[in-house]
Amino acid sequence: MGDALKLGELIIDVVRKDIKHVHLSIHPPAGRVRIAAPRRLSEDAIRAFAIGKIRWIRAQQAKLLEQERETPREYLNRESHYLWGQRRLLQVIEMDERPSVDVRPGKLLLKVRPGSPVERRAEVLEAWYREQLRQELPPLVKRWAKRLDVQPAGVFLQRMRTRWGSCSPARSTIRLNTELAKKPRECLEYILVHELVHLLEPTHSARFVSHLDQALPGWRERRELLNRLPVRHEHWDY
Repeated sequence: MGDALKLGELIIDVVRKDIKHVHLSIHPPAGRVRIAAPRRLSEDAIRAFAIGKIRWIRAQQAKLLEQERETPREYLNRESHYLWGQRRLLQVIEMDERPSVDVRPGKLLLKVRPGSPVERRAEVLEAWYREQLRQELPPLVKRWAKRLDVQPAGVFLQRMRTRWGSCSPARSTIRLNTELAKKPRECLEYILVHELVHLLEPTHSARFVSHLDQALPGWRERRELLNRLPVRHEHWDY
């Protein structure tokens, strides 16, 4: 169980783990703040760390509250969906054959069996987005792993609610959000490079920023682009 740290009106969830460094994260939709701290770190030290990050926390919370959110998807004809940052209208075709998705100018053709419910339509489209990422990633990973001189043991795809990517330096593995197939390709590249740099520096320290600046000088602009784009509607459970 975690503890709660209160700084004025700000409440921060604190979770102690067997880790070496403090990790601070802000979670949508309302900007819940969470600190993962080493078990050995004192409460006073955690409080001092949090106080030093107050301005950053407030800025990130403001961005989350300002970010546009998609309306719930119903997977109906002429509903807006996105592929690599481009808006496309969904066209649902009911056919007695294997479900599939095809790209047409300005459209995504979703072929499903007659009477397929919304949940099934969502599954077919989600699997298709995952496949788009699987095709896009190998050359990107190869190029950036070589450029950064890192050796990721694996890059995995999964649907994430609170982040675009994550890295486990101890296992040298990276996980990317399947929603990235909907964003411009430069956003996918930024998230991948960001996580690969964590194989060189686990924390968001000055050393981490220096590595990222050298590898991808325009990363801040890409981050801002990603932050401006609508994010998926979710039913948050916390």
